[in-house]
Order: sequence, then C-alpha cells, then structure tokens
Amino acid sequence: MELGSPVRAIRSTRVLRGSELQPAMVVIKDGKIHQILTDSNISGTEVLDVGDSVVMPGLVDSHVHVNEPGRTTWEGFWTATRAAAAGGVTTIVDMPLNSIPPTTTLENFQEKLREAAGKCFVDTAFWGGVIPGNERELQPMIRAGVAGFKCFMIHSGVEEFPQVTDSDLHTAMKQLQGTGTVLQPLNDNPCQYSTFLQSRPDEMETEAIRIVTQLCLQYHVRCHIVHLSSARPLKLIQEARDAGAPITVETTHHYLSLRAEDVPAGATQFKCCPPIRSSANQEELWSALKAGDIDMVVSDHSPCTPDLKRLETGDFTEAWGGISSLQFGLPLFWTSASQRGFVLEDVVRLLSQKTAEMCRLDHVKSRLVPGFDADLVIWDPEKEFEVRLWNLYFKMYIYSLTPYLGMKLRGTVRGTVVRGKLVFWEGRFSPEPLGQHLLIHQRRNQAQL
Repeated sequence: MELGSPVRAIRSTRVLRGSELQPAMVVIKDGKIHQILTDSNISGTEVLDVGDSVVMPGLVDSHVHVNEPGRTTWEGFWTATRAAAAGGVTTIVDMPLNSIPPTTTLENFQEKLREAAGKCFVDTAFWGGVIPGNERELQPMIRAGVAGFKCFMIHSGVEEFPQVTDSDLHTAMKQLQGTGTVLQPLNDNPCQYSTFLQSRPDEMETEAIRIVTQLCLQYHVRCHIVHLSSARPLKLIQEARDAGAPITVETTHHYLSLRAEDVPAGATQFKCCPPIRSSANQEELWSALKAGDIDMVVSDHSPCTPDLKRLETGDFTEAWGGISSLQFGLPLFWTSASQRGFVLEDVVRLLSQKTAEMCRLDHVKSRLVPGFDADLVIWDPEKEFEVRLWNLYFKMYIYSLTPYLGMKLRGTVRGTVVRGKLVFWEGRFSPEPLGQHLLIHQRRNQAQL
C-alpha cells in the first residue's frame, strides 16, 4: 500500500467494534467508513491486510502546544503532526499559547490558520484564549471556528498570555453563555524536585477548581479542567456535577506514568506545571479514571528548546515546565492501564471519544461506524519497545529532553489512517501532509445538512 494513497479496505482478525475484538474488514469510501464486513471475501477492492494487529478509532489529543507561529524552534505543525501520526493520533487540538501571537483575537487566529496550512499530517482543530480585555474577540473567534477557550488563573509562563482575574472570568462567562462552547481555566535547594513540588501544593489546584465550579454553576457555561495532577479536588468536582454543573476534567499521561519519588535531582526534563505528584496520588488518579470521575486523558505536549530546560544547572525553579509526549500517549497509557484491568474499549473512550466530544467533534471523529471519518490506528498492544532517540519524531528528537527516554513501553503503532489515507506506516510517513483544518462550526453545519 502506497503511503498517502486512499485505503479502500483494511482487514484484520482484531477489529475493535464496541467492546469486542472481531475478525472484520473495514471498507472505506470517500474518506468515510462505508461498511464493516464480517465476511472479508470482497472482490474488486484492494485490501490492506494487517493480520492480527488491532484496528480501532484513531486518538483525538485535545491538548497540544504546537507553538507555531513565533516559537517554531520549540515545535511546529510539521513536526508535531508527524509525531501525532506516529503515535496513532489522527486529530490534535492546538492550544492558544505558546505561539506568537497567541490565539486571543480573530486576526491572530487567522494568522494561525495561514501558518498551519499545508503543514499538518493529521487533522487539526484550534483552541482560542481568554486574556484580560479580549472579551469582544470571543464570539468572532467562535464564529470563525475555534473549539473553545483556555485561560490561566496563575501566570501562564509567557508574557503575551496573561492570567485572568475573577472579574475577567465573569466577563468572559457572560460572552460565552448560550454559545455551546467550552472554557478551560487553569489552575529550597532548586536542584531537588521536592523544592519545586512544594511550591505547587495540591491546595493551589483545589482552590482554582473551587472558583471554576462556582462560575460554572452560576453561568451554566461548559467548563473543562485541564491537566488535573492532584486527586484532592475530585470530590469538589463531583459535588459540582451533582448540582448540575456542566463540567469535565482531564489528566495527562505524565501524571499517570511518572512519580515524584522517581525524579532524580537536577532532571529538569521531568518538570511540568502542575507538577508530577506522589505515587499514592497517582493511584488515586487511576481509581478516578476507572470510576469515571476523570473523563479523558491527553498529552499536554509542550516542548521547548534545551536552554530553557536549564539542564546545565538542573534548577527546577528556573526550568521551563513542559513535557513532550504526543507520540507516545497510546503506549504510555496502555502500559499502565493494561496492568490495572483497563481494556481496549477504555482506551478508545478515554483517549478518543471523550476528547472528541469535549471539542464538539464527536459527530465525525472517534467511532468505528459507517458515516464517520475513516480515522484509524493500526497497532500491536502486546508488542514492547524502548523509547530511544532514533524513534522520536517531535521537534526535540535530537535532544534528550523527554523523561521517557529508555523507558520500555507496551503497544507499538504500525500505521495511522486519516480520512481514509495512509499517513504513517511502519516508520515512514506520507510524502506530503494530508491533514485538514477542523473549524468546528463548519464541520457541525456540514453534518446537519
């Protein structure tokens, strides 16, 4: 099968249909899933036979910092979306920072679209940003197709994306009422990780979430808690849900895979905000995922240049907080989840269906049923591999900036299909980017016609 060409049909002994793995053939027409046949003897159609590799819906990663335009030395659409394709991610949603300019005005959003044109190997949607004073830009950005908005309740780390006050949040909520969009509010020896961890206690996260739940109940605007690291606020979130708050919450692969006790002194590649917490806290996050109290898992892929990680000094207080993991989300999750009784249906729900639903893409993405986009990942859940420099595809592949180097993971991606076209197959990519921009209102309108 030629990379970049349309795939007419995929046959496997293990196609994930709902909760069941079944021998089947997925027939694709015009970029959509046309049929799923249990009788694989179909004539007149070229078939990609993948043996016993699992075929299931591609992942939707709703939390990715691409950083283009303005900081393409950190990451860019070409490299980020290639890494996504190599990891079985068929759709990403770009965060409004750390690009310059940030996606906080209609004009800036239009510049972002121009920069991303012709560079995306997977489909790409976009978040807008809420900052002090940009309330008149929110509805124009909604009409232009952003998936929703992100804001910070503490310093974001970059000057061009300032944090909001309570007054700013009330103003933004009034602008967003009735739009159906979603708001995502955030919440001694510098070489010792414990020093940094103590500077970002659980209480900070809990207090920020308390404010968000109150606003969510007051305005009934959909709110989403990004990169939850602490299990302590989960009771608060559940109480708000019980009271009728339309609120969802995500955690990330690094909070589920890394533990504070294991971070070596000076290993600033482990720094992220909020910080990686204790093993006991991590087990509580896994229990919350199992119980359905956490809705989804994302990468929060946030690379930077080596100098910003302060590797030469190992100073956690000065290093940039961000972890690169876009390519390895599926095996990172499955390595730990499979040991805790999770099954493949859970992977699709947490890494694809719930993220697509939150971004208002669930009418076209994340399901292996006729009429949906033929976005598929082909992978071997039992096959193990070691994360090495040579198999990294995101921007910083030439630097040792990921905490996952040397880690043995379970689950190897063989191929990725985006809207019926093979964009990645066994270490090789399509010769040109085939991803599309997903402008949310346009996709929704098209689906209703």
